Amino acid sequence: MNWNEVESQWNDVKGSVRSKYSKLTEDDIRAIGGKKDQLISKLQERYGMSREQAQKDAETFFQGLHTGAPGRTKTSGGGQS
Repeated sequence: MNWNEVESQWNDVKGSVRSKYSKLTEDDIRAIGGKKDQLISKLQERYGMSREQAQKDAETFFQGLHTGAPGRTKTSGGGQS
């Protein structure tokens, strides 16, 4: 999922963001609103990450989200039947 998709689907993915980054508050999630720079800043603030680390971590996380199924991460196919 690229950043344009994240921004346009923020309401769908914010639950996954909240799960991944539990130190973010509801106010943080609302303020981020799908904006990359806002998310990076909040990760730096809440987790003490460098800007580079926060950006890398967020990009890795969002690349793992399905575009067609917001809030669900990709799996390797080993799911239950």
